[in-house]
Amino acid sequence: MNNTTQQEQSQQRRREFVRFALEQGVLRFGQFETKSGRLSPYFFNAGLFNSGKSLGTLAQFYADTLMNSGVQFDMLFGPAYKGISLAAATSIALANHPALNGRDVPYAFDRKEAKDHGEGGVLVGAPLEGKVVIIDDVITAGTSVRHSVEVIESQGATPAAVLIAMDRMEKGGNHEEVAAHSAVQEVEQKYGLPVVSIASLNDIMSLLEEDEQFSQHKNAVLAYREKYGA
Repeated sequence: MNNTTQQEQSQQRRREFVRFALEQGVLRFGQFETKSGRLSPYFFNAGLFNSGKSLGTLAQFYADTLMNSGVQFDMLFGPAYKGISLAAATSIALANHPALNGRDVPYAFDRKEAKDHGEGGVLVGAPLEGKVVIIDDVITAGTSVRHSVEVIESQGATPAAVLIAMDRMEKGGNHEEVAAHSAVQEVEQKYGLPVVSIASLNDIMSLLEEDEQFSQHKNAVLAYREKYGA
């Protein structure tokens, strides 16, 4: 398969994910106030992948994206809370992925608070070993990544990459102050880790440009990207 064909297939898969997110109500257009106080013309909430079928499909997107990224990995780590179900579901999807030839990928996650009985501690699942991929829904401030890196390194393992569903490609800050880089760019620069996303704002823009059904939102998203885009 040549590079052009691979690129076309990757673009098609990313657009399939955007449409899937729309169908599930995870991606919405309108006017939404973010935690930073910005008024965004779109909203992405991966917590709404909340059924067995939708989570299973999401996990397949995660697994395909990771396998196509070229990242070398031994296991997955899901930071509490959203990362827990994502790590578990993606581990299952990877176990059934044809490119892994039956390889069983372990996963682990952490608790918000240490457990003082039973097995104790803050970690649940497989021991953190080798090259570990951190899996989450989005990166907003990078605090979850920082915590995950600390946990992984404390166990003698190596963070290999961060795998997310959507890269908003948006500079940090608030509605008045705009940072120089996006949270994703800051993570890549600070930790030297690749951030791999199933889709990004570019893929949302492609949908708005190609599908008349959503074309009325194009100018608003474009203006928002010009103001806050990384």
